Amino acid sequence: MTKYSIQLGLILFFFLSGCGGCSKSGRRTSQSKSSSTVDHTEPLRSRGKKTVLKMENENGVNYVWIEINGLRLKFIFDTGASSICISAAEASVLLRQGTLQQEDVLDVRQFQDATGSISEGTRINLKTVKIGERVLKNIEATVIDNNQAPLLLGQTALEKFGKISIDNIKGEITFE
Repeated sequence: MTKYSIQLGLILFFFLSGCGGCSKSGRRTSQSKSSSTVDHTEPLRSRGKKTVLKMENENGVNYVWIEINGLRLKFIFDTGASSICISAAEASVLLRQGTLQQEDVLDVRQFQDATGSISEGTRINLKTVKIGERVLKNIEATVIDNNQAPLLLGQTALEKFGKISIDNIKGEITFE
């Protein structure tokens, strides 16, 4: 893929589909429940609620299940990632479901990965990020131009919480 393939692909998708009749059905893996919404500019600690998620540890890596724009996915809990990161494959599913739209595509930026390599990614806006029963709105994410890229739950979501703690004995992450 070329360095602008994701952005070009998103633009072509919207041009060819018109996106007016996009279906919101698809590979949705969970039902949405009513939950409180939180303004993305306000830290969650003022809400006084705790959200506890069960971790899945695979080879020393902690995973948690969250929803982005209604799509439930397993993310690596990564405090070192500056952003939520998804691959082009997940972005494509969100596009087909109609939960990612043209106005959600922000720009293309360079980023540095954990190996020190510089790559390009497409910045997008996620309308909702659901962590447990907490719903964050309008959270920035990066689409990585690699279908094999891991899903990372990074700082654009984590910084909305006042405190995050890990209980390795119970295998839980608590968001406050």
